[in-house]
Amino acid sequence: MTVSSYSIHPPLASGLARLGFGELPLESLKARYGSAARGSRYVELDGFTVHYRDEGSRDKPVIVMIHGVVASLHTWDAWVPAFAPHYRIVRFDVPGFGLTGPAPGDYSAERMLKVLELLLAYLAIDQAILVGNSLGGYIAWNFALASPQRVEKLILIDPAGYKMRTIPWMIAAAALPGSTWAMPLWMPRALIAQGVKEVYGERGRIKPGVIDRYYDLTRRPGNRRAMMEIFRMMMRVNKRELHQTPQRVAQLRVPTLLMWGDRDRWISPEHVPLWRRDVPGLQVRTYAGVGHIPMEEIPERSAADALSFLQGRMA
Repeated sequence: MTVSSYSIHPPLASGLARLGFGELPLESLKARYGSAARGSRYVELDGFTVHYRDEGSRDKPVIVMIHGVVASLHTWDAWVPAFAPHYRIVRFDVPGFGLTGPAPGDYSAERMLKVLELLLAYLAIDQAILVGNSLGGYIAWNFALASPQRVEKLILIDPAGYKMRTIPWMIAAAALPGSTWAMPLWMPRALIAQGVKEVYGERGRIKPGVIDRYYDLTRRPGNRRAMMEIFRMMMRVNKRELHQTPQRVAQLRVPTLLMWGDRDRWISPEHVPLWRRDVPGLQVRTYAGVGHIPMEEIPERSAADALSFLQGRMA
């Protein structure tokens, strides 16, 4: 049974909530992070109620932004002002995260690609630029391989792809005995705060409200259990499939930019030479002192580099 303010005495529920027990009401989370006034929309796709935003100019080229684990479409907030004058921007909460949340069935990479395909079809988008960070990068480059005619260009930001010798502790925790029932029930704010601090190269760059947003959205009903399933999927992929990455990414035939923070503690910058080796015509930008999510940590510089690449101005 899930601990909630509806199942136990309100003062006790409030105290337990402060300690990280239980979930937050979906409607209150939507009001804070996904209201229509903020541009949020929802559509049913393959069992998921997908939270997305469709912004910018409808007559411009489309750019689709895909976030990584534990994150949400808000990770791109600081990029939107730079891109809106030039592009139609579509961003969405990946299944199992943000306000999209869970659905019956698996959380395989194939299902996530299907949701992306269905979203593009729903929005009548035939071709788009894909930008992906971390797990979102994995989704982006796999979609580009599966449907190359639908991808104009590709920007990969600290993407998953090559075998990780060290699994981030938050993901590895999903393999611990009892994690599938314990972590959905109790995940303290300090745990999420530590995770956010680890994905920034410089903790002083974390803006007010960012940790609260990450923490609140992990408490969307069903998200914590979905996270455990997704983390387990990622560990299975890391063991069984990622040894095929060199041969697979070598088949990419779309212009591709790789961006990487050299203080990434989640996916090692040691992967950069592997991408350089295997992807034809790859362009690369690395950032000193920056962590796993450059689009949040140094949004102005990373957005400028992305735009230079897309507009053919990158030296």
